[in-house]
Amino acid sequence: MPAPAPITLIVGDEELLVDRAVAAVVAAAREADPDVDVHDLLPSQVGPSTVVEVTSPSLFGDRRVVVLRSSQDLVKDLAETVTAYLEDPADDVSLVLTHAGGNKGKALLQAAIRAGARRVDCKGPSKGPERLAFVKGEFSAAGRRISADAAQALLDAVGTDLREIAAACTQLIADTEGQVDAAAVARYHSGRAEASGFTVADRAVEGRLPEALEQLRWSLSVGTAPVLLNSALAGAVRGVAVAASPPRGTGDAELAKRAKVPPWKLRTLRQQARGWSPAGISRAMAVVAETDALIKGAGRDPEYALERAVIEIARARGMR
Repeated sequence: MPAPAPITLIVGDEELLVDRAVAAVVAAAREADPDVDVHDLLPSQVGPSTVVEVTSPSLFGDRRVVVLRSSQDLVKDLAETVTAYLEDPADDVSLVLTHAGGNKGKALLQAAIRAGARRVDCKGPSKGPERLAFVKGEFSAAGRRISADAAQALLDAVGTDLREIAAACTQLIADTEGQVDAAAVARYHSGRAEASGFTVADRAVEGRLPEALEQLRWSLSVGTAPVLLNSALAGAVRGVAVAASPPRGTGDAELAKRAKVPPWKLRTLRQQARGWSPAGISRAMAVVAETDALIKGAGRDPEYALERAVIEIARARGMR
């Protein structure tokens, strides 16, 4: 795996693909230097001096990866600071900028391109044939195959959210052998209350811990895959993050797109966002990321990891 470029520009609004692209840069940096320091920052976490601090040359030559997510949302003075850095990047820093790709913050995007950034496009599948190709690609990457009718059955069962689709693919790959057919998909998804994962997530971000835990245990008892439950938690936290700190001048249609929800659900998201602080949202996002790793092999007990995640997310709602 080659070392990461000095500047990587990840363009697109499909969160799963963006996360994967960021993870690939971090993995490449850690392969080159296991002790590399990683700073993964949202615009709400970036202050006037933050960019300068994390990108200044190290006295000890320590390598760093600095990820600035949603760079289109950086305020003007911070965007100018990043633009100035792009003109003279540090030798021991790998800067990763994620950008939604629209007109907002376009000057920064163009500055990164002029600086010779390695560009990674993350446009998610929007049509049926593209989603089918995505499913087949997930299986192919794991050295497996899925029949065309099984891939369609999986999409019919899971829906259009790319995280849900990827999580369902991961579960089937882990729990089946050989080529996956429609019968295997039906065994995992027929008759299950798929919405239960979203109920767990809603209760967790609302701080209603006893109800969230009750729903979680019921969902697990009827066989809902842990990866799907954590995907629902990730979606709920993402929605709260969007609703809690909407960029000035952003309309409801754009907010709904960022939160990956239908416009009618914005009212619910705004109600859920009450009581959430930037610190609490950051903690909840970290918990979701940790849990994702735990249920995909880093931990021994996925059910315990999910229970811990629900407790931590509910508690994070009250952080100040």
